Amino acid sequence: MTELPAVSFASLQPEPKSPTAVYFVTEGEELPPPIKRLDKASAGAVSRAIEVAGFKPKRKNLLEILAPHGIKAARLLLVGIGDAKTLTHRDWMDLGGVVRGKLPKKTTEVDVVFAGVDHLPEEAPLGFAAGFGLRSYTFKKYKSKAAKSADGGEEEQDEGRAPPKLSIFSCWGDKLAAKLQHTEAALSGVYLARDLVNEPANILTPPEFTARLRALEALGLTVEVLDEPKLKSLGMNALLAVGQGSAQPTSVVVLRWNGAVGRSAGDGNIVFVGKGVCFDSGGISIKPSPGMEDMKGDMGGAAAVAGAMATLALRKAPVNAVGIVGLVENMPSGTATRPGDIVTSASGQTIEILNTDAEGRLVLADLLWYAQEHLEPKLLITLATLTGAILVALGKEYAGLFSNDDKLASEIVEAGAESGELAWRMPLSKKYNKMIDGKFADIKNIGARDAGSITAAQFVQRFVKNGTPWAHLDIAGTAMASPSTDINPSWGSGYGVRLLDRFSAKFHETPATES
Repeated sequence: MTELPAVSFASLQPEPKSPTAVYFVTEGEELPPPIKRLDKASAGAVSRAIEVAGFKPKRKNLLEILAPHGIKAARLLLVGIGDAKTLTHRDWMDLGGVVRGKLPKKTTEVDVVFAGVDHLPEEAPLGFAAGFGLRSYTFKKYKSKAAKSADGGEEEQDEGRAPPKLSIFSCWGDKLAAKLQHTEAALSGVYLARDLVNEPANILTPPEFTARLRALEALGLTVEVLDEPKLKSLGMNALLAVGQGSAQPTSVVVLRWNGAVGRSAGDGNIVFVGKGVCFDSGGISIKPSPGMEDMKGDMGGAAAVAGAMATLALRKAPVNAVGIVGLVENMPSGTATRPGDIVTSASGQTIEILNTDAEGRLVLADLLWYAQEHLEPKLLITLATLTGAILVALGKEYAGLFSNDDKLASEIVEAGAESGELAWRMPLSKKYNKMIDGKFADIKNIGARDAGSITAAQFVQRFVKNGTPWAHLDIAGTAMASPSTDINPSWGSGYGVRLLDRFSAKFHETPATES
């Protein structure tokens, strides 16, 4: 895993001592006093550089001044922030990512000065540090040291190099350090999820994924593994049908975090349910070859659940939460499920499998039954790279959100907006049920071409008991093959970790009571 940047907070000082110093400039205002002092110390070199470069302090505009005379810093970075009053937590995260992306690879230390900017909230430095950390992630573990660059020279590798040490100076001094634990826990959870999604399928098999989840016991999580004999005894035939064509065994892993002290009986757990198809060939309904390599990321839901549970444990969240993931590989072989096969799910409902490439909903069906029977859920959230149709509807900016509960849906939308992991609510309706009613069984696993994401969610809802708050996030467009952003340079984005963490922290955690 990529090493987290070392972050420290301190009170403002006359001039930073690191080789690289970062200052902020507000649009429509004169240079803040700290930069005026630097300009004076450099005999006007700073103001001349601003004039020559035509620097305008619009948001994310940067001006780099190298080796300014009379200043200790060898590199001075001025960062435009536009109108400071309008900046959100996500905006400060983006600025942290922008600055991290601008730094040369060999940078070892950077000082960031939050001074001379009005309307600056206490959360701004923490948001900046989070964005800096998210942008620092790399995944180059399979790049050999002998790799050549495009021009024939040796390619410089980031893997193994520690990220720059980040020192943040502000009027709050080291008081922010107490809140840093939460930021670092979330970063660790995102890094874990990104690592899992980025791994190739020949490495991250279901048994290897299981082993990596077992290792989370070191964080304080309780880990339980249900192997194939146990799954068969529980009647989880829908899940098992997905993996029966693979040489890799199927498993279910349950991660528990009991952080709420003095929980009353019947309070229940928040339960996260993740699809973990470690590779999806489509099975007998095999996918087209172009792009099939991306199906190593079809376990993005399970990765998000793993990252979220690790985050809760690392920050010792005062909440009782359970994560459950189904780890399986969908492959074609002589033992694979055939189109037209009928299986009986753990809930007793029968499923006609018309397309073996609509496998994720089969995984979720049995996981939901187990969660409701064994995990005391007060609410359920399923996460899955479920349908390509959600990309047609929402692209890669939003995950599709489906829910049977307005309150739960609004909490997820709000947590998504605040974390920067956006979700857009999509409809559910009984009118869609007839599209998935089975001809030979209770339900079929695909509907018609229209409303593909909705009918998939409608299928999953059939396995949720009446009265249980449930929400489903279709993250096919947000978890893998991610576009590069200010805070995400990775193919696997780790989508869902920060959203679930924010959802838990804001709506479902209470301070632990002293005994």
